[in-house]
Amino acid sequence: MASEKTPKHTNRLIEEKSPYLLQHAHNPVDWHPWGEEAFAEAAREDKLVLVSIGYATCHWCHVMERESFENEELAGYLNANFVPIKVDREERPDVDKIYMDALHAMGQQGGWPLNMFCAPDGRPVTGGTYFPPAGIPGRRGFREILELLVNVWRNDREQLFQNAEALTTHLRSQAGLTASPDEQWDYRPIETAVALYAQTFDRTHGGFALQPQNKFPPSMGLMLLLRHHARSGDSAALEMVEHTLKKMVAGGIYDQLGGGLSRYSTDHEWLVPHFEKMLYDNALFLQALTEAHQVTGKPFYRAYAEDVIEYVLRDMTSPEGAFFSAEDADSEGEEGKFYVWRPEELRALLNPEEAETAEAYWGVTEEGNFEHGATILSTPRPLPEVARELGRDEEIFAEQLQAAREKLLAARGGRIRPLRDDKTLTSWNGLMIAALARAGRAFGEQRYIEAAERAGRFVLANLRDGDGRLLRRYREGEARFKGYLVDHSQLAVACLELYEATFVSDWFGEALALMREVNRLFRNEDGPYFDTGMDAEQLLARNMDGYDGVEPSGNSAAALAFLRLHAYGVREGFREDALRIFCGFSEHLRKSGVSFSAMLNALALFLEPPWEVAIVGDPEAAETQAMLDTVQRPFRPGLVVAHATPGDVAGSAKVVPLLEGRDAANGKPTAYVCRDMTCDLPVHSAQELERQLSEA
Repeated sequence: MASEKTPKHTNRLIEEKSPYLLQHAHNPVDWHPWGEEAFAEAAREDKLVLVSIGYATCHWCHVMERESFENEELAGYLNANFVPIKVDREERPDVDKIYMDALHAMGQQGGWPLNMFCAPDGRPVTGGTYFPPAGIPGRRGFREILELLVNVWRNDREQLFQNAEALTTHLRSQAGLTASPDEQWDYRPIETAVALYAQTFDRTHGGFALQPQNKFPPSMGLMLLLRHHARSGDSAALEMVEHTLKKMVAGGIYDQLGGGLSRYSTDHEWLVPHFEKMLYDNALFLQALTEAHQVTGKPFYRAYAEDVIEYVLRDMTSPEGAFFSAEDADSEGEEGKFYVWRPEELRALLNPEEAETAEAYWGVTEEGNFEHGATILSTPRPLPEVARELGRDEEIFAEQLQAAREKLLAARGGRIRPLRDDKTLTSWNGLMIAALARAGRAFGEQRYIEAAERAGRFVLANLRDGDGRLLRRYREGEARFKGYLVDHSQLAVACLELYEATFVSDWFGEALALMREVNRLFRNEDGPYFDTGMDAEQLLARNMDGYDGVEPSGNSAAALAFLRLHAYGVREGFREDALRIFCGFSEHLRKSGVSFSAMLNALALFLEPPWEVAIVGDPEAAETQAMLDTVQRPFRPGLVVAHATPGDVAGSAKVVPLLEGRDAANGKPTAYVCRDMTCDLPVHSAQELERQLSEA
């Protein structure tokens, strides 16, 4: 008899590094990792394949595992009649996209877990998301689905092969996009997207009514609105951004004690979150907060940006400086248990005044606002209003609130934490590196820049194979899976942000090398870039994705990186490469721009000639620093800046073309401003530089 410490079952997933796959390593299901071995077994044994896809912090993945994959009887039937494969979608987004596209082609709404039944050659035949173990109204049970498919496979498999052929043909037809060389571009796609944001804007709670139930953080859309506001002066666009950010940080979707943003809200008030926290959400939210501060100058946005940073550096950073991927929604098998509070818990931890303060400000009541009378902390009313209601001095109230927050956060640290997915993903790290570098520049905080540099060095040193090929995932000393377009492109954007934060030319060189790799590995001469490299595993289709879902697509990030490198004077056809991306997604940009917000941000840089600024001067000199602050602190999305000390210009110019021929005129710190192939006279003061940048 197996002891409590010895699992009853162990399958092939025990050899994997993915936290998600390891979660299933002791299921009675005889899971295979994705690979040729599993499909060869299916062909040899004449069985259908179940490809089950999810990720470590997915709540409904956990539910289906407990209900079905840990069920001995169900597992026995599955093992006898199918070859089951488990896939971590975050390690293999290429596999996930193919089968998610197949699910959409069947007319089903996507989501995870994604369970796709396939022929032994991997072609999809049918599938779905969460299947309960037994049927419920409106949803067939997992056992019923399995039995139905076994019957069809044995008695009428031609029907399944017809499905497989039709779906595969559809997937391949959808994968190919071409670019029209005659496409003409203006601001109309951006203005159409802004109009749709305005039409769907929730004037009460902020955000946009783009989903029927859940509300997702719209950070990329907010950044598009900020750029539109900066160009057009549209005050309504800025109002949408500010109202949304304020409502989000006041809601339960934002962790009021520890900082950081949850994946989405299950209501339109931002109150009840799906509690998992993803690195990419927090990186994009940090950038939106930073840019809101740059546009408005309001300390409110900086305070919350720094709160997000403290969360990431405290809870989501490895000892080596890389960033972890996510934190689970569940703790001790219950969603949200780690985060919620009851009045008696507050009163036991805080003194009477602090408890009264905390309960009033964070809306903690005996009835609660979540399951079993618990309360998700939120701030439905502004601090001054609550302080007045309690008859407290506002400053004293704020001090008591901070004391309460620190005590509650410390006490929460003693609870059983949700699982942390501690793998390092290249593109997600790129997003956080870029956001930290941007925040460090905007706020003048060297600590943030140093954290971004540390992560950047880790990724570049550890996520490569022996030939220098960029890889996707690192965990416990193992780097694996060939990097995708999004990994190369997003890391290149991060390196450019690091260059502008440090002016260390090596970062610029890394960005340029990565985008040259993009053209070597992912290039499509007739349209946008492929998601997978020419050296990658050959799947049913080789996709070209532009949809900005949870993160900017690889094509969106590539367009931005290409255009910024072109603005720095790199003349390797990068502007034409970006144009090919826009033209390939032309119909989507014109009709569905809200789903391509990051690509529209890149299009804005294409449409408006960027400001190209080169500053030469001793960085310790007050006037040099004042000029750097002039270009780095405000919101200037259409500006690139290079800097070198007088003795290093020649060496830096070999890497950064914008510095070529520049020098400190008359021995003074000097700024050179060019735009649209026209250069102004060099200037020697921040005031003169600001005047040149303010000219239309």
